[in-house]
Amino acid sequence: MDQPATLRRRRKMQRVTMSQVAHAAGVSPSTVSLYLRKPALVSPEIGSRIAAVVDELGYVPSLVAGGLAAAGSRVVSIIVPSVRNAFFADTVSALQEELGASGLQLMLGHTDYSVEQEEALVRTALSWSPAAIVLVGLEHTRATRRLLLTTAVPVFEIWECGQSPTDTAVGFHHREVGIAAALHLIERKRTRLGFLGARMQEDRRAQQRAAGFARAVIDRGLAEPLVLDRPGSATTETGIALLVEALAARPQLDGVACSNDMVALGVLFECQRRGIAVPGQLAVIGFGDLIFSASCIPPLTTIRPPGEAIGRKVGQLIAARTQGAPRPASPQIFDLGFSLVVREST
Repeated sequence: MDQPATLRRRRKMQRVTMSQVAHAAGVSPSTVSLYLRKPALVSPEIGSRIAAVVDELGYVPSLVAGGLAAAGSRVVSIIVPSVRNAFFADTVSALQEELGASGLQLMLGHTDYSVEQEEALVRTALSWSPAAIVLVGLEHTRATRRLLLTTAVPVFEIWECGQSPTDTAVGFHHREVGIAAALHLIERKRTRLGFLGARMQEDRRAQQRAAGFARAVIDRGLAEPLVLDRPGSATTETGIALLVEALAARPQLDGVACSNDMVALGVLFECQRRGIAVPGQLAVIGFGDLIFSASCIPPLTTIRPPGEAIGRKVGQLIAARTQGAPRPASPQIFDLGFSLVVREST
């Protein structure tokens, strides 16, 4: 029997208990408890055996006492890549509003785009027996994925659609966003194109947008686009630096897509400083439709993700689960799409 199928079947079971861990490791529950609280007091051989079983079964010790653990929590854990990123603010706000109507509260975690930090936060969240856990994206460490597959807690992966959600995915296809950006610039008769991004080594969704952009450009018979990435946050300073680098590499660049609107704003600032006409010499498209995008100079063409709609949909699904809706027989995907918002920068 293949491992993923086994894990999915286990996921339909109740929470893995300390007694099950003890039985599998051939020790008493008190020894498992002692190891989890004070591992140095357990012999290395027994400790290694218990650790292997904990990892294999995806066991998470409950921090909720007695009857509360049996009843479950009224808290929903949401783990986002960045609390500074305005993209996720709309989603969190809409989710909190939906959950509040059902008497559920939100607990927020922040990974700073680290899958290892996400794993630690998932372990902590599951230890409190949440009503549900919400994560951004489909990419996780192997240990995190094992935890998500084996827990009885409903799991919602948001802001991305793909082939293998753990339980339920609510989002959109980032590769299609990149394709839409490229086609828009090509329709505007731009032929020397680039994609400017920030921290794409960590941000899988920005990577997908860049890949879709490049593929669409090449498929239309144009020269391979310039794709640049800089470490650190997606800020206006990053956008300025990226355009300086891009123009040094390809002075004839006539159209760029940016990984988000903050980067695009930096591009507009640098164009103004250099006297580059937008869109006359350089067309610029962003991603996010942030609050300034319609009022900067020139107003920024961008792609609007369904951030608020994602939060509302997930909130409704969680509320239904807490009210007795059955777990889906197989992983389900809700693709909420996105919108191209055309303004004067293109």
